[in-house]
Amino acid sequence: MATGSFKELRVYQLAYAAARKIFLLSKSFPKEETYALTDQIRRSSRSVCANIGEGYRKRIYPKHFVTKMSDADGEATETTIWLDFALDCGYIVHDDFNNLQDTYSEIGKMLNAMINNPNRFLPKNNNTNTPATATASATSNTITR
Repeated sequence: MATGSFKELRVYQLAYAAARKIFLLSKSFPKEETYALTDQIRRSSRSVCANIGEGYRKRIYPKHFVTKMSDADGEATETTIWLDFALDCGYIVHDDFNNLQDTYSEIGKMLNAMINNPNRFLPKNNNTNTPATATASATSNTITR
């Protein structure tokens, strides 16, 4: 299941596309929302992607991986709350709201599957990428003068 890059993960691709859609939609939010709803919804939607990337890069540490996927899930939930506000304030239409809510629901399910099965995302050569081995490799590759 492990791939070479977090960008290959379907959950990352969905989260990135959703954050991009939110950015485009939020361009039309009123100016008085610039440092409030606009900033908050953009920040939380982008943070989903950032946490996925950060956690995936450190997946040799399953507890760290789980923590970052949990953080991503929390940011996804926060984003859905900001979407509620955007809809209730009349800043987005129901179709965009429903599509984004469905996307974040799917993202949440995928993140929870990752949280519950972190070993599926370990690097393929896990026995050569353990922290102890990585340190030993780095040490053995240093040049002495």
